[in-house]
Amino acid sequence: MEDLAQRMAADLAAIEKTCMPFGKFGPKFRPPNGVPIYDLPAEYLMWFANKAGFPKGRLGELLRMVYQMKADGSDAAFDGMRKRNGGRVSLREERKRSFDLTGNEPF
Repeated sequence: MEDLAQRMAADLAAIEKTCMPFGKFGPKFRPPNGVPIYDLPAEYLMWFANKAGFPKGRLGELLRMVYQMKADGSDAAFDGMRKRNGGRVSLREERKRSFDLTGNEPF
């Protein structure tokens, strides 16, 4: 039982440290490291599960765990990680917020 608890703790620690190294949420999207895998959208993880298959190796194992936790409704398990790392990563580009109130610009 203790061995299982140690493995689970090690897996959660690895999930917290791992960022997506490629693709839509990789370093090109969110420099310098990519999006933390616990903040990946469930739909993106579902795409791996249903269409592409998870990557080979440790990254694939961790993505599978994150997907299963999100599918089971356990996303709150990642709240401590988010708090320690500065909050949830915004996945939307910041929109420019400027308004022309002079009346020169039609709506």
